Amino acid sequence: MCGIVGYIGTRSAVPIILDGLKRLEYRGYDSAGLAVLNGHGQIEIRRASGKLRNLEECLRDNPVAGSYGIGHTRWATHGRPTEENAHPHCDSKGNVVVVHNGIVENYLSLKHKLESQGHRFKSETDTEVIAHLIERFLPERSLEEAVRMAVKQLSGVFALGIVSLSDPKKIVAARSGPPVVVGLGEGEYFLASDVPAILSHTRDMIFLDDGDLAVMTAEGVRLTDFEGRPIKRNVSHILWDPIMAEKGGYKHFMLKEIFEQPRAVRDTMLGRVSQETGHLFLNEVNLSPQEFAEFKQVKIVACGTSWHAGLAGKFMIEKLARVPVEVDYGSEFRYRDPIVDSSVLTVVISQSGETADTLAAQREAKQKGSKTLAICNVVGSMITREAVGSLLTHAGPEIGVASTKAFTGQLTAMGLLAMYLAQCRNMDPEMLQAAAQELLRIPGKMEVVLANDTHFEDVARHLFRVTDFLFLGRGIHYPIALEGALKLKEISYIHAEGYPAGEMKHGPNALIDENLPVVVLATRDPSSEESRVRYEKTLSNIQEVNARGGIVVAVACQPDVDEVKKVAQYVISIPPTDEIWLPILEIVPLQLLAYHIAVRRGCDVDQPRNLAKSVTVE
Repeated sequence: MCGIVGYIGTRSAVPIILDGLKRLEYRGYDSAGLAVLNGHGQIEIRRASGKLRNLEECLRDNPVAGSYGIGHTRWATHGRPTEENAHPHCDSKGNVVVVHNGIVENYLSLKHKLESQGHRFKSETDTEVIAHLIERFLPERSLEEAVRMAVKQLSGVFALGIVSLSDPKKIVAARSGPPVVVGLGEGEYFLASDVPAILSHTRDMIFLDDGDLAVMTAEGVRLTDFEGRPIKRNVSHILWDPIMAEKGGYKHFMLKEIFEQPRAVRDTMLGRVSQETGHLFLNEVNLSPQEFAEFKQVKIVACGTSWHAGLAGKFMIEKLARVPVEVDYGSEFRYRDPIVDSSVLTVVISQSGETADTLAAQREAKQKGSKTLAICNVVGSMITREAVGSLLTHAGPEIGVASTKAFTGQLTAMGLLAMYLAQCRNMDPEMLQAAAQELLRIPGKMEVVLANDTHFEDVARHLFRVTDFLFLGRGIHYPIALEGALKLKEISYIHAEGYPAGEMKHGPNALIDENLPVVVLATRDPSSEESRVRYEKTLSNIQEVNARGGIVVAVACQPDVDEVKKVAQYVISIPPTDEIWLPILEIVPLQLLAYHIAVRRGCDVDQPRNLAKSVTVE
């Protein structure tokens, strides 16, 4: 949700905090602010509603300086996106300053109690309660002791950064839910919600666990739990190049990340697939082949785009490994008393590894005896720390709110997992070898699709004014129809729905008229009879759309383009491949179509309204 940045050291804190907030703006951009302790022993706060440039203008007009401080970029939950509700928030005396990511569920009862004790509030936020609570406990205590007492009063989830005049030259951070990263430098230390914010300053990071409290000074970092007991956490060395988080000449991060997908898929496979034998090496899953072979069922839990990757993964696993799979929304899983036990492998998928609903589902599965495996893009994230093992996607930092390369990385990881399950269950080795070798060819085929970007831009030029879209797919292609519709609605604000093509007769046909574009995934595996039958049925769906005057945009494999052109107004071609790998190619033109439509509509594709990159609260 929101983004937090902090710095303490010998350099000027403001440029470092502002740079970090820019790199975290994908987490929230309703308002922003910072607090710095200046050389005169005063806390100076600057805040502004709207995007981060408004805060920069405020600082140009009214600059501040100091060697330590905290900053925040907000995605509004409690209170309107106004300057008064922007973080940081302080207590009655301006002595304690807090930045917060999360939700305090019991803030109203706490607020009423504090008001009865004489505290006066200035904002509509739940965060301000935290500052007043710390104020209440701070006299005669250190800042970290007051924070420990305050957080025990809070219900909900929170990541905190706190400074105080009563206990200067110190930043205290606490975590219970949303992510907190502490960066280690030479005589300087950094605080952030996510790695990209501080990666240009250090690659050595400590990821706090729930219940951790960090005390940062210019001399070092001390970690305790909420009871004050000293704890140790491993230092992770991040291999991402800071340049990877820049636009690299592209107009938007989203476009850059779409074009990075061949590399992301290659990196996800790197060292895990033998090019000669097709043998899979997934040592990081931390389960023996025998344990994998004994699982009777797989449950996949995720949210949003990751859920679509899981749904495609269901088809991959059932096809290759012949293990039954169920796919659940993270937000629903724990509320239905799911049937899982030690015979079930629960796979949790999250780009950030901090998605609140997916984490809650993971804990529910573990409580019921299921081993959990994480598919994630962020080293050291909570979801990976709580899993038995992880399958990291190695897509690199993804800044655009609408996920692209993380999704194709997840599809690749699901394919690797499906093949590994099949390998552990002694399925046909020749079949697995052929599948693995074709997967290794996919990045090159993705580059062929990306080379046709001008064609996707031309299609967008004809369709960007419409108000509704339908996306259709059958079998493993249905999840890609869902993802294509999601990408379009996320960044262009056009209403779009994905459907199984066979369900059109059961209602959606009523929507088709001359103003409705219908995007149809009419691809096939030329070596598969099953795929041929599906393809022919999909052509019948296209004829149904034509009979009702709809506009057909078809995605077809290159050998079928001439045939599909006879029934579709617009045809997008992709190279042929095995049925289970077609989704990785199919999604690329749908991402680019959504991107170009959104750009023509004047939308902010990197920061679509009302959305945040990482949903770290329910």
